[in-house]
Amino acid sequence: MAFQIINSIISWFLKKRKHQIELFLKYPVDVQEELLLRLINTAKKTEFGKKHHFSSIKNYTEFSEKVPIQKYETFEPLIERCRKGEQNLFWPTPIKWFAKSSGTTNAKSKFIPVSDEALEYCHLKAGKDMLCLYINNNEDTQLFTGKGLRLGGSSDVYKDNNSYFGDLSAIIIENMPFWADFSSAPTQEVALMSEWETKMEAIIDETINENITSLVGVPSWMLVLLNRILEKTGKDNILEVWPNLEVYFHGGVNFNPYREQYKKLIPKADFKYYETYNASEGFFAIQDRNGSKELLLMLDYGIFYEFIPMDTYDGENSKAIPLSKVKKDINYAILITTNGGLWRYLIGDTIKFTSTNPYRIKITGRTKHHINVFGEELIIENAEEALKLACEKTNANIKEYTVGPIFMNEKKNGGHEWIIEFEKAPRSMDYFTEILDNALKSINSDYEAKRYQNMTLALPKIHKARPGLFYDWLKKKKKLGGQHKVPRLSNSRDFVEELLNF
Repeated sequence: MAFQIINSIISWFLKKRKHQIELFLKYPVDVQEELLLRLINTAKKTEFGKKHHFSSIKNYTEFSEKVPIQKYETFEPLIERCRKGEQNLFWPTPIKWFAKSSGTTNAKSKFIPVSDEALEYCHLKAGKDMLCLYINNNEDTQLFTGKGLRLGGSSDVYKDNNSYFGDLSAIIIENMPFWADFSSAPTQEVALMSEWETKMEAIIDETINENITSLVGVPSWMLVLLNRILEKTGKDNILEVWPNLEVYFHGGVNFNPYREQYKKLIPKADFKYYETYNASEGFFAIQDRNGSKELLLMLDYGIFYEFIPMDTYDGENSKAIPLSKVKKDINYAILITTNGGLWRYLIGDTIKFTSTNPYRIKITGRTKHHINVFGEELIIENAEEALKLACEKTNANIKEYTVGPIFMNEKKNGGHEWIIEFEKAPRSMDYFTEILDNALKSINSDYEAKRYQNMTLALPKIHKARPGLFYDWLKKKKKLGGQHKVPRLSNSRDFVEELLNF
């Protein structure tokens, strides 16, 4: 009875936010324009604000003319000064938290500033909104009669020069409101453990006897955890461990390659999957409807958005447009200005708008993670749609994959080399390769043109990876954990060669 009362109270509290969401749904451009001017006014006396004449900026056009587009490398000197204790450089309130982000498997880490405003009005607010949207769509939810299992990354927080840095998940867990911590598992002590495999065992021990009603985490790593739980308990599926499980909130990587495996692990017809789109730099979008594959762009988190059409993308020399000028079905790179002090910052992600009333998006990939060695313009969205079709037609399931180019020489034409680790391999790799190739041709006309009569691109070369290859590779590189991802597409052969030689 007590749990039912708690469930009702928390659900009522979270549902109230829906009215504010409806405001930016009704006036999206006004909300964004007002937000930009507020951010500029707030930071006009910072070093960055003075340098770029924030005091004289009256509208978006002036802002885009006076403030250059920048990548992390351009902004890094200011961030490093801030990490060493200087303040009021790019944001007026003191910044003590820095989210350490390594993206995929790059050796160099980024330290993204996380202001108190970004923490409260973006990251933590988004967590509440995720629950708000789910509860409004599912009136009979019993989410808060049990606990949510959260699976963060390697979550040490290190003190450094009077500032703190660590995975974003660690920073959020450190700053969670009491009610969220009360309704989450594992305990903060276990959630913040840094050694990944030890943490997995501790999470299992702590949660298998809990009433877990929701899961939160990156699909690839959550899959590892759920399979280990079945090994340890001897159960056939996760519902035998947690019968009241009703939703999985996921993000970080494309869910399509994992969808069928989750259906087998959680065989419940009305089980819900809710996708989120967040990064160290901010929380951007949330699935707002049951069963949808689109994400609602959240416009009142202290983030002002701009977009660069990928057909004209030229890094920091690109020409960007505001939200009011975007069109559906065009591949855009995202540019953000935030209440964490990032100004016209390229986050490296690409999206397409599926709707402009309201503004809904789908993630299509990364500005760097594509293959365009031969003019084929293959993006992650293409690769994963083709893999999905190939798996459906060959009754296969995929765990992980990466793709690199085969460069031309005088004796042979170029191609793409795939390394795929299957959960369930196809009976015929030749047939799988043929289906994948034909699917890519149907999805991407540039790829189809380059494949014409094998003149530029040959048939894809696919290696069937041994079980555990990608996990072992990431472990060797000390990249186990929720925020580390396998690079999917690359214009170089570095990752492919590493894995082939591993």
